[in-house]
This record gives sequence, structure tokens and C-alpha cells, in this order.
Amino acid sequence: MAKGIDPLETMPVSPYARPTRWALWFWSTLVLGFLYMPIFFLVLFSFNEPRTPGLPITGLTLHWYEVAAGNSVLLDAVKNSLIVSVAVAILATLIGTMAAFVLVRGRLRHADSIRIVSTMPIMLPGVLLGIGLLIFFRRVLDLELSLLTVIAGHLVFTIPFVVLIVAARLKGFDKRLEWAAADLGADPRQSLRYVILPLIWPAIAAGALISVTLSIDEFIITFFTVGPQVTLPLYIYTQVKFGVTPEVNAVATVLLASTVLLLIVSGLVLRGGRKLMKRGAK
Repeated sequence: MAKGIDPLETMPVSPYARPTRWALWFWSTLVLGFLYMPIFFLVLFSFNEPRTPGLPITGLTLHWYEVAAGNSVLLDAVKNSLIVSVAVAILATLIGTMAAFVLVRGRLRHADSIRIVSTMPIMLPGVLLGIGLLIFFRRVLDLELSLLTVIAGHLVFTIPFVVLIVAARLKGFDKRLEWAAADLGADPRQSLRYVILPLIWPAIAAGALISVTLSIDEFIITFFTVGPQVTLPLYIYTQVKFGVTPEVNAVATVLLASTVLLLIVSGLVLRGGRKLMKRGAK
């Protein structure tokens, strides 16, 4: 065999390879179109001039975004969602990070079973969690439903995500860096502050960003645990019941853009963290 030739290039190719490849590309395009075409039309109709969304597009305008920005009820819903999401991100990040340290470094018996139990809320249906939280808040604790109960409800399913992300980063942490810090005279508190936290902060930041995204988008648990206040998903739901308007499409588009932006930022933060970990390992 000639030097420099890839052995795979000399292997016989099935005569059906090219048609199969095109068929797979076609099927992938259909699946992606099915998934994203409704979102595409939602964004497109938010710029459509007529009040009733539909084809054909007669003209593009930002009027419906101006209408949404002048809606006081909508602005209150956005404010409530921001309050809840920021509070959830802070609390979920603190609690989830501490729990991740315990699970990874606590030398617990049956650590795998405890890890499964701690992440179980991710796998439970939202309706089940919502009903359980409603009964717990009203019948057991006798609390009035408010934004505080919404925050508590969101913590139930956001903390496990933070635990998974931070625990995965801690498992890949090179403990030789801690040993080197201890050898240079650093106590455990200094090692945590100057060695461990700087290297795992991308995972912590990503967990916080994902918590914000999940909290803003959550509808089912919010529906069961909210009081007289209205959050953004609930506002969209109440408006859709009376008919989908370009104003609702505009609000949904802003929510979609915010979610995608947070996911992109969290992905970039995690990627930067991996590079930082590799540099630290070297």
C-alpha cells in the first residue's frame, strides 16, 4: 500500500452507499423541519402586520413589540418572572454546589443511590410535582400561595441540574493540584478559595444560567404553586386561550431569544471551563 494513503479509502464501497446517504440527509431534514418549523412561523408572525396571524405575509413591522412593551400586565408578569428566576438561580446554585461537594467528596455509603435520589425530581412528571407541592404548601405548611412558593417549587427541579453539572466537574478535578497547594502551605480553606473554586466556577456559572432558563420557562409547577401574581408563561397561556395574536407571538419570541441566549452563554462557559481544567492538569 502506498505510503500516506488512508486505508479506509481503499476499502470497497457499497453501490447503495450514496443513495443511503442522501436518504438519511432527507430524513434528517424532515425531522428538523418538523421540530423547528412551528418556532420559525411563531417568530415570523410576530413581525406580521395583520392582527390575525397567517399566510401570506402582507408586511413586516415592529408594532406588536411596541404594543407588548406598553402592556402593564405583561410588564408585571415579566418582572415577576425575573424576580423568581434570579432568586432560584442564586439559591439553586448555592444549594446544588454544596450538595455536589457532599456527593463527590463526602465518602458517603451508597453514594450512587443517594445521587439517583437527589436527581429524581428531573425524571418525575411536572404535574406530579406540582400537585405534590400544592398539597404540601397548603395542607401541610398552611402557606398562602405567592412568589415565595413558586421559588420553592422551582428549586425542587433546578437544584438537581446544578448538582449534576458541578458534580461532573468535581469528578474530573485533578486532586494533585490540591496536594500541590497543601504542600506549599495552603490550608483547606485556602485550597478551596484559590484552587478548587476558580477551576470549577464555569460549571457553577453554567448551573446558574440553566437554572434561570428553566425557571423562566416553567409553566406546570408555576401554575400549581402561584398565588394571585402572574408570571410570563402564565400570561402567555391566558392570552392564548382567547386566541393567538401577534402580541403573544412577540412575547414568545422574546422569551425564546432569551432562552437561546442563556443556553449559548452556559455552553460557552462550560467550554471555557474545560480548557481551564486542561491547563490546570498540565
